[in-house]
Amino acid sequence: MNTAVSLIERVQAFEVGAHVTGLGWLGDTAAFALGDGGVWLDKAGTRQRVEAHPDAGALVAAISGKRLLTGGDDGRIVATSADGTVETLADEKGRWITALAARADGAFAWSIGKQVKARDAKGRETMVEVPTTAQGLAFAPKGYRLAIAHYNGVSLWYPAVVTGPEVLSWKGSHLDVTVSPDNQFVVTSMQENTLHGWRLSDGRDMRMAGYPTKCRSFSWSHDGDWLATSGADAAIIWPFAKGGPMGKAPRECGVRSATVTQVAFHPSSLVLATGYADGAVMLIRLTDAAELMVRVAGSAPVTALTWDAKGARLAFGTEDGVAGILTLP
Repeated sequence: MNTAVSLIERVQAFEVGAHVTGLGWLGDTAAFALGDGGVWLDKAGTRQRVEAHPDAGALVAAISGKRLLTGGDDGRIVATSADGTVETLADEKGRWITALAARADGAFAWSIGKQVKARDAKGRETMVEVPTTAQGLAFAPKGYRLAIAHYNGVSLWYPAVVTGPEVLSWKGSHLDVTVSPDNQFVVTSMQENTLHGWRLSDGRDMRMAGYPTKCRSFSWSHDGDWLATSGADAAIIWPFAKGGPMGKAPRECGVRSATVTQVAFHPSSLVLATGYADGAVMLIRLTDAAELMVRVAGSAPVTALTWDAKGARLAFGTEDGVAGILTLP
C-alpha cells in the first residue's frame, strides 16, 4: 500500500443530496441508493440521478447481477441498471421492505414483517413466514439457501424445497445476518451489542461480545479466514480459520476516537476498508497493520462502503449526502 501520491488526493467526492442508504457496483458504474428515493449513478465521473422510489425512500439495497435492487418505504422493490433504466420487480402495496438480499445470478429475497419472499433467477417465487419480524437476510454463498434473522434466532430456508426452514435458536433480538464463504458459519448482530454465531457442522454456539455499540456492518475476507465488524472504535476482526473464533481473541485495527460504522474487505487481498462515525475512511492491511487514510473526518457517519469486483476502486457514502470514489494507483 505504499504510494507517492496520497490516497486522499485520489478520491473523487461529490454531493448526492440525501442520506446514502446503500451502494454497489454495476460493472464500472457505482450506484448509490438514497434515503429520498433516488439512485445516483457514477461512471468515470459521468453522473446521473434516477427516481427509483418517487415520493418515498430507499431503505435497503443489494446488487443482483447487473442491477441495483432497492426496497422502499413505498413497498416496492425496484431494479436500477447502469444505463439508468428502472423497473419495478415487486409491489407490496405500501408495506415497508425491511430487508433485502440478492445473488449474482439474479435471484433475490425480501421481507415484509414476518413474511419472507424469494424469487429465483427464472422468476419462480416462494414465501415463508418466520416467528417474528424478519430483520436481516443473507444468501448462503453456495446453494440456493437463505438465512433469516429474527427474534430468538435464525431460520435457514431452502426456497426451492417444500419443507420448512431449519431454526438456529438463541434468545434475544437478532438484527443482521451473514454466512461465511465456506457455508460453515452463520453470524448475527444482536440488539444487546453482541454477535452470535453457529458452526453448522455441529451446531455449536459462538458468542462474540465486548462491543460498546451495535454492530451493523460485517465483511468476510476473500479467503474466509477473517470476519471484520463495526461497532467499536476500531474494526474488530474475528479469526474463523481452523474451526472458528472460540477461545481466540479478535484483532483490533484502525483505532480512532470515532466508532467504526462500515467495513469492507478487498475482494482478493487482506486489505480492509473502514468507515467511521465522523466521516473518515481508512484502509488497513492485515499482514502488517499498515494504515492509510482515504478521507479525513467529515460531518456525518459513513453509511455505505464497498469495493468494485476488481478491487481497483472503493466507493463510500455518508449520512449527509456526500459520496466518494477512490481509484487505487
